[in-house]
Amino acid sequence: QVQLVESGGGLVRAGGSLRLSCAASGTTFSIDAMAWYRQAPGKQRELVGGFTSGGKTNYADSVKGRFTISRDNAKNTYLHMSSLKPEDTAIYYCAAGRGSNYYFWGQGTQVTVSS
Repeated sequence: QVQLVESGGGLVRAGGSLRLSCAASGTTFSIDAMAWYRQAPGKQRELVGGFTSGGKTNYADSVKGRFTISRDNAKNTYLHMSSLKPEDTAIYYCAAGRGSNYYFWGQGTQVTVSS
């Protein structure tokens, strides 16, 4: 099992920045892909971006150029968010798995962007 714990969410003004962290523990050798998802009120969960099993990153069109995903050797991942918009308000989740299948999820962290 892999445990994922997100942190770093909060309230920020439009145009501001936040960095979310996802700490992974447990059998992290079993995962080769990690990603960030978000779910806004009344909407479906959507992919924000992530690392593929090949090590490449991909991003949703809505966040390209504003969000950056990074990771360290311990398989912790980070979501650097800048130029935040009110429509970025959501609960952000860290996910991990193999290939394009995400089996493990964190509990989520709330990001609220005020206008």
